[in-house]
Amino acid sequence: MRTAIKGLEWLVEQMGGLARFCVLVLVLLVATNVILRYLFSIGPVSLQELEWHLVSPIALLGLAYSMKHRADVRIDFLYERFSVRGQAVVDVVASLLTVAIGAIIAWLALNYVSHSYQLGEGSPDPGGLGMRYLLKAFIPLGFFLLVIQGVADMLRGLVQFFEPEDPVELPESLNTETA
Repeated sequence: MRTAIKGLEWLVEQMGGLARFCVLVLVLLVATNVILRYLFSIGPVSLQELEWHLVSPIALLGLAYSMKHRADVRIDFLYERFSVRGQAVVDVVASLLTVAIGAIIAWLALNYVSHSYQLGEGSPDPGGLGMRYLLKAFIPLGFFLLVIQGVADMLRGLVQFFEPEDPVELPESLNTETA
């Protein structure tokens, strides 16, 4: 089970790296657009659209990544009062709900992406970006990654429940013993 957790979280970590890269590209793109607009009076629609197109992979790939690193919203003041096994039960139940909801959204979004592809959907603006279905494809991908992280968290909770004396280590950024 520990190997499965590491494998699943490796994939989520790689996609989080892609989201971080998209943040860097977005910052550079915004700076470039500002320079082009105010120094050269040039404002290509495609570059402006690319700015908001980058928000999709940042948000949707970053969703599972933030969950992996426990940057999601949690009610820790209650959680901390539970025993190790009680915390494991909460984690497993929350993970099951995450997996179910993420799977439903990913499944429903596939139709949305398919419809966009069939229509050849693109920007309505002259000079805008085409192939909007590529952007929309991040919706099922992001929620599928959320399902993967939910499964990893569920497995971690099961290990914690059945082996409370030997829990699975949290991601490096959360390991407070080394800080």
